[in-house]
Amino acid sequence: MTDNNKTGLFEIKVPDVGNVPSIDVVEVLIKVGDVIELEQTVATVETDKASMELPSNAAGTVKEVFIKPGDKVAEGALIATVMVAESGQGAAEKPAAPATPAVASPVPEVAVAAAPVTPPPAPKAAVAETVAPISGTGAKAHASPSVRLFARELGVDIGKVTAGSGRKGRILKDDVKNFVKKVMAEGLPGTAGAGIPSIPAVDFSPFGATEVQKLSKIKRLTGQNLTRVWLNLPMVTYHEEADITDMEAFRNALNAEKGKDEIKITGLMFIIKALVAAMQQFPSFNASLSSDGESLILKKYFNIGIAVDTPNGLVVPVLRDVNTKSINQLAVELAEKSAKARQGKLMPADMQGGCLTISSLGGIGGTAFTPIVNAPEVAILGVTRAKMQPVWNGKEFIPRLMLPLDLTYDHRVIDGAEGARFMAVIKQNLSDIRRLLL
Repeated sequence: MTDNNKTGLFEIKVPDVGNVPSIDVVEVLIKVGDVIELEQTVATVETDKASMELPSNAAGTVKEVFIKPGDKVAEGALIATVMVAESGQGAAEKPAAPATPAVASPVPEVAVAAAPVTPPPAPKAAVAETVAPISGTGAKAHASPSVRLFARELGVDIGKVTAGSGRKGRILKDDVKNFVKKVMAEGLPGTAGAGIPSIPAVDFSPFGATEVQKLSKIKRLTGQNLTRVWLNLPMVTYHEEADITDMEAFRNALNAEKGKDEIKITGLMFIIKALVAAMQQFPSFNASLSSDGESLILKKYFNIGIAVDTPNGLVVPVLRDVNTKSINQLAVELAEKSAKARQGKLMPADMQGGCLTISSLGGIGGTAFTPIVNAPEVAILGVTRAKMQPVWNGKEFIPRLMLPLDLTYDHRVIDGAEGARFMAVIKQNLSDIRRLLL
C-alpha cells in the first residue's frame, strides 16, 4: 500500500507469501467502482502448496484493477488502486495482512486426520525420473532460467526440446509440457518405462447423469508429484503396533491437571517425540538422496511435517526443531498452527523444510494403510486409530490399547532390516515413554 501524493489513492499489492516466484490468480472478487472494506478479500490465488485469499489493506472505492483470472503474479505485484475517503485513510495505514490459505481441519485427539494418500492414475503429463535422463543432443537451448528449472523438476533434458514456440524460437513451459506428453505417449529409444500407456477417455453419459468438477491446483500438482514418487521410488511399507496403554494414562493425567483454558496434550505430541528420538538414532531416516543418486544428504535439524486434509487438498504444515521442544511447547505450537489454518493464515513458508512426515487417519478410523513418501524425504509414518485388544502376557490375555503404525520408506536408502529396527525403536518409545528421557 502506498499513498500517491496524499491524494487518497492507495495501492493494493500482493503481500509476502514466502519464497514463491509465481502465483496463479484464480479469482478476482472486485471491479472498478466497487466500495470495499478493510481486510475484504479482493482476489484468490494458488501456489503448488496452498490456495490463498488476498485481503485489501484499504477501505474505499476501487479505481482500477490490474489483474485478471489466469494471470501469474509475484510478491509486490499491483492488484488494484483504491480511492480512500479522508475519514478512511487512518484505517488504510494498517500493514497488509498476509495471504490466507484454505482452512484446514482441526487436530484430532490422537493424531491429525489426513486424507488417504493413494497413488493416482498415471497421467500423461507427469514425467517420472525413471524416464530421466531424457538425454538430448547437447545443443544449447534457448530458454529462460525459470523454464530450465521447470524442465529439471520434470527430469527433462532441455537440450532435447528443439521446438520453441516463443519469440525467436525461445522455449516456453508449454513447449516442455508438450515434449513430456510426447515422451509419455511414444517413449524414447533406450528409456525403459517411458511409454506408459494412458488410461483411455470414457464417455459416462450413457450410464446416467454426470457433473464435471475441476480439480484444485493443489490436488493436480500433488497428484503429479505423487505419480513421480510412485514411479521413481522403490517403496516398502512396514506395519507394526505399539502398546500405548501407559502413554494414554499419563496423557490423561497431565490433561486433568491443566486449567480450563490451557492447551490439552494430544497423543500426536508423543508420536512426534518418539519419531524424532528414533531419527536421532538412525540418521539415514533424517536425510535426502542427492539428485544423482550417489550421495546421502544428512540433516542436522529435526522438522516434522503433519499431513492435514483441507477442502482444497492435502497440505503439510511443518513443526520446526522438534528435538529442542517439550511436549507442552509442541502442543502450543501445533494449536497455533491449527488456529492459523482455521483462520486461513498459513503461509507457504509454514509448509517447507520438513525432514519426515506423519500422515494420520487416527481421527477417522482404519487399521492400516500405505502412505506414499513425501519426496525428497525418504520415509513417512502412517498412523490409524488405536483400539483395545487382548494381549497375551505369558500367563493370560489382558486388555491393552494398541496403536497401528505404518512406515513407508525409500528402499534405495533404507533396507528392510533398518526399517524394522527403526520401527521397533518407535514402538519402544511409545510403549514406555520414559525412554524419551534418555
